[in-house]
Amino acid sequence: MPNKNLTLALNLLAVVAGMFLLAYASVPLYRLFCQATGYNGTTQEATHAPDRVVNRDITIRFNADTAPGLLWEFKPGQKSLKVKVGQQALTHYMARNLSDHAITGRAVYNVLPLTAGAYFVKISCFCFKEQTLPAGARVEMPVVFYIDPSIMDDRDMDGVKTITLSYTFFEVRK
Repeated sequence: MPNKNLTLALNLLAVVAGMFLLAYASVPLYRLFCQATGYNGTTQEATHAPDRVVNRDITIRFNADTAPGLLWEFKPGQKSLKVKVGQQALTHYMARNLSDHAITGRAVYNVLPLTAGAYFVKISCFCFKEQTLPAGARVEMPVVFYIDPSIMDDRDMDGVKTITLSYTFFEVRK
């Protein structure tokens, strides 16, 4: 009888430990899954644009928001840009610290429609790292991107004429 109780207690302890580890690892695993698949509007990353440019135009709309309490002005440099599939494009966002002290922020991003995340590829982006702005400072932040030509092989994406790239800045508290 004591062996059964000990075995049951050890099994229950193992289940609880496994649940704790799974809960702890779920956020990074979910992030990796989204980055790999473009799920939930997560964009892809690359080091350079493809060699192939396709004669299909897609309008990219730009959106910018700040989290409540972040004393920054944050806006896109332009409302939209028409690009050819596979063509490298450049846009800028502007951020200004409206406070009397330095603030560090981090941008999170997605694209709409969510299914376009698998084809929206960033080469360079301010969102890859934290941004620290001194009091009153204003900065232009570039984004270099392209739409992956493999979008042409996805019949579900045939009707997509516009993709919205959206950023929200949050304050990073140390």
